[in-house]
Amino acid sequence: MTAPAPVSYAVDPWDPGYGVAFGEELDGGALEESTAELNLDLEVPAARWRPLDPDPALPLPGTVLFLDGVRRIDARVWVHGARPQPAPGIAASYAAGVVACDGAARIIAVSVERGLFTAAAEAAGITAGRASYPARLAEGPAPDQLSLALQQRLTAAEVQLALGYRAQHPAADDLLVIDGPLRGRSHLDRAVGYIKTHHISYLPAGQAAVVAALRPGQRTPAFAMGTSWRRTSWYLQLPRTRGVPWSGVVRLECPADLPAAEVTRLAGLTARLLPRLASVPHKDPRAPQNLVPIGGLERELRHRLGDRHLLYRALRAAAAATPRPPGR
Repeated sequence: MTAPAPVSYAVDPWDPGYGVAFGEELDGGALEESTAELNLDLEVPAARWRPLDPDPALPLPGTVLFLDGVRRIDARVWVHGARPQPAPGIAASYAAGVVACDGAARIIAVSVERGLFTAAAEAAGITAGRASYPARLAEGPAPDQLSLALQQRLTAAEVQLALGYRAQHPAADDLLVIDGPLRGRSHLDRAVGYIKTHHISYLPAGQAAVVAALRPGQRTPAFAMGTSWRRTSWYLQLPRTRGVPWSGVVRLECPADLPAAEVTRLAGLTARLLPRLASVPHKDPRAPQNLVPIGGLERELRHRLGDRHLLYRALRAAAAATPRPPGR
C-alpha cells in the first residue's frame, strides 16, 4: 500500500490584508439596480406608501439580544501535497458574541474559533504555538470560495451561540437583532437582520422617495423581497447627518413566512428600540448605523481574536517546521 504524500505548508509573506476585497466600490457611489422580485403591497398598498411612526402602545420586550461576529485572515497559506501545484488556503480567526440589553448592556456569550480553509482534502491543519487551526474544507480554491467557507463557519458559530443562550435563558418576549442579513439564520425565533450598508437599490422611485422622506424613528411599510432567497424587509431612519444621502438609513429583514401581524410587530419594535441605540460620530466612525451594543461587542471580539502579528509569526514558524516534499 502506497503511503500518502506528506503535507507541508508555506505562509505567504504578503500582509493578509492586501489582495482581498470583501466588498466592491460602486462607480460614482451610486447604488446598483436590483433584480429582486418585490411585493410592495404587503403591509400598505404601494400607491399609499408613507413614512410610518411606531405605535407607542406596542409592548416592548424584556430583553433585546444583539448577535454579531468578526473574522480575520491571519495568514495566506499554500498547502503542498500530492498535487503538482500547491493549493491556496487562508488561516483565519473568527469570533461570535451576544449582547443582552435589559436596562444595561452586557456581553453574555462569546465563542472564538480558528481554521485553515482550503480545498486541499489532504490538509490536516496547523498548530501555531498555543493556537490551533484545524483544516476546514472549502468547495474550491478561489478566494471567494475560501471566504465563503469562512463566512459559513462564522454563521454557524453565531447560530449555535444564540441557540445555546436561549436554551439556558428561555424567554417568550425577547428580540434578537442580528448584525447583517438574516440568510442562514432565518430559522431563529423572534429575530431580525440588521443591514447598515447599502449597495443595491431595491425599491422603485416612488417608494424610494418615501425612504428619503423618513424622519428619525420612522420606517417604511414592510415589503416582500425575493432574490436567491425570500424575506420580508423594511427601511428605518436613525438619527442622521443633514445633506448626506441615506444617512442613518438601515434596512431590516425577517423571515418571509411570518404572519403579517408579526411582521408589523417586529417592524414596530425596531422603530421604537433601535434609534435610541444609534452611535455618535466622535465615538464610532460608522455612526449612527453601527449601534452602540454592536460596536462594543465588535471591539471585544476583535480583542479576543488575539494579536494578529504574533499569530502570523507563529504560523510562519509552524509552516517552516513542516517537512517539505522533495523538490518543493
